[in-house]
Amino acid sequence: MTVQELLAAMAWKPVRRCPGRYVLVRPEPTLAPEQLAQVDRVATEFRVKAANDVVLVLPLEGGGMITYRRADGSYLHTLNTEDGFRRKLTDLGISLA
Repeated sequence: MTVQELLAAMAWKPVRRCPGRYVLVRPEPTLAPEQLAQVDRVATEFRVKAANDVVLVLPLEGGGMITYRRADGSYLHTLNTEDGFRRKLTDLGISLA
């Protein structure tokens, strides 16, 4: 799915003071990001100082998902437009190059 398709298919709310970033309204804490996005590739895992949880990054057409995997194994999914995706990855110190 693309970012636009996911925005239309599920309930997302804007992240305050973060244009182009959205959090899933009704969390799907047991679904990995690739399951939620219905893609057949695996998100890349990062451990960064800027986040307490493991960060999973899944580029999509039009931006991408940044998911936080908590210590209990649950997920917090964020969906990001191209600008929001690029900005948050920079904030986290993550490079996909």
